[in-house]
Amino acid sequence: MRRDTYIIIPVYNEEKVIVSVVKKVLKNFSNVVCINDGSTDSSAAEILKTEAHLVNHPVNMGQGAAIQTGIEYALQDKNIKYFVTFDADGQHSLADVEAMLKYIKEHQVDIVLGSRFLGSAQNLTGFRKFILKLAVKFSNFTTGLKLTDAHNGLRVFNRKVAENLHITMPDMAHASEIIHRIAEHNFRYKEVPVTITYTDYSKAKGQSAINAVNITFDILLQKVIKK
Repeated sequence: MRRDTYIIIPVYNEEKVIVSVVKKVLKNFSNVVCINDGSTDSSAAEILKTEAHLVNHPVNMGQGAAIQTGIEYALQDKNIKYFVTFDADGQHSLADVEAMLKYIKEHQVDIVLGSRFLGSAQNLTGFRKFILKLAVKFSNFTTGLKLTDAHNGLRVFNRKVAENLHITMPDMAHASEIIHRIAEHNFRYKEVPVTITYTDYSKAKGQSAINAVNITFDILLQKVIKK
């Protein structure tokens, strides 16, 4: 049982799957926090059926805000060395988490990013792949980093990164913001292959094309504000 790691799971209307996902995570990790991001279903009640910690947002603030809340919650435990962002819909693999933790502990990096394009994206539609590839090109252009997957929610990072992320973008644009933080702080990073399994359930809850447009707009707006 790993006790130096915190698993951070943002949750929004995941009553159908959250108990199953959390119980699988708890088999290997004793520190799990679920941030119920203003769900309108019974997600909070379902989480309470598990041994995970529960933090409630009174209203839906977006995945970025939920992750930041989870990071701040986990940072209170001074024994935690590593932080993992993990999706609530069951598309991430615990085997990948273990491999990423092994990598960050054995190599001199601050953050390990999962890449479905170095690994496998099961049942990924051609249109969604196109949108994700566009996001990668945009992110690489604006940050100077060379990544293959800009919006993969599976990440492992150390305490230094956790203390300096300060995610301000509440919605899905937080993924691009995290990459900008890596560039700004010169964090040592590594992409590793992971497997993302898209089920009918997870695809129904995934990002739409308009979300991709919103991400681009949010990042451009942030750059204008910084100027």
